[in-house]
Amino acid sequence: MIQKTSFIKSLILVVFTALLSLETQAQQDPQYTQYMYNTMSVNAAYAGQRDVLSATALYRTQWVGIDGAPKTVTFGIHSPLKNERLGLGLNIVSDQLGPAEETSIDLNFSYTIPVDASGDLELSFGLKGGLHILDTDWSKGLFQNPDRLFNENINLISPTLGAAMYLHSDRWYLGLSVPNIFTTEHYDDFQESIATERLHYFLIGGYVFDLSERTKLKPAFLVKGVSGAPLIADLSVNALFNDKFTLGLAYRWDDSVSGLVGFQITPGLFAGYAYDATTTVLNNYNSGTHEIMLRFELQQIGKILSPRFF
Repeated sequence: MIQKTSFIKSLILVVFTALLSLETQAQQDPQYTQYMYNTMSVNAAYAGQRDVLSATALYRTQWVGIDGAPKTVTFGIHSPLKNERLGLGLNIVSDQLGPAEETSIDLNFSYTIPVDASGDLELSFGLKGGLHILDTDWSKGLFQNPDRLFNENINLISPTLGAAMYLHSDRWYLGLSVPNIFTTEHYDDFQESIATERLHYFLIGGYVFDLSERTKLKPAFLVKGVSGAPLIADLSVNALFNDKFTLGLAYRWDDSVSGLVGFQITPGLFAGYAYDATTTVLNNYNSGTHEIMLRFELQQIGKILSPRFF
């Protein structure tokens, strides 16, 4: 068992080192401030890890006040199967940016194995596959080059295939994922044209501390890397009070600071809200970013649904 644990740690270290040595590129996937509650969107191995049927819907409107700014709608649903080592999920993301709308539809599959003899530490492997759809309407918005208005609209459908690992206990988690190993076409708002996306890498992690019987504290992070752009790091800390109310702060490196709040309305219904204040020069042209999230979970017969912090 010790050899297995050492191998897993070595594997994670090797992949993490590769992540830090990435070159950079301009295109990025949709981003989320409440990534800690929307985990399957960035890591397929999370499918089924809530131990119940769990559905999450999220709406994000970025840089309010700027025409054509990003708007993202995400819906994800996942559950463990009868064999509890297996998890299955569906994730749908619609991302609007200027004249382009991109939609991703992916099935997520996970397989979990125990790492230690007690079964407290588990490693989940994930696969995802589906379709990426790109639609452009060049009649929308104003462009630096008026000739863009006469370009033909584009409709492209591409396959997607991704992989992930998720190492976790009841106190902490660490995950690494590549959402899509295939080349897909995206809209580049800087060039106002279609650009080819390269591999994205996501590293996530978090730890839950018990400050008291009624208060838990969870620092978490999300690091995104893609060839052709600087690494993007999201750092956050959330406090959970009485298993009902969450309050948090987040920082996206060289981009924004955020406030988060959440309510466990019922044992099966959680609502969250986040507000981002831009820290770049864009702060002079927008009134911030709003993100709203709902999570519904269906209690299984004979199983008590206790609040989970991740």
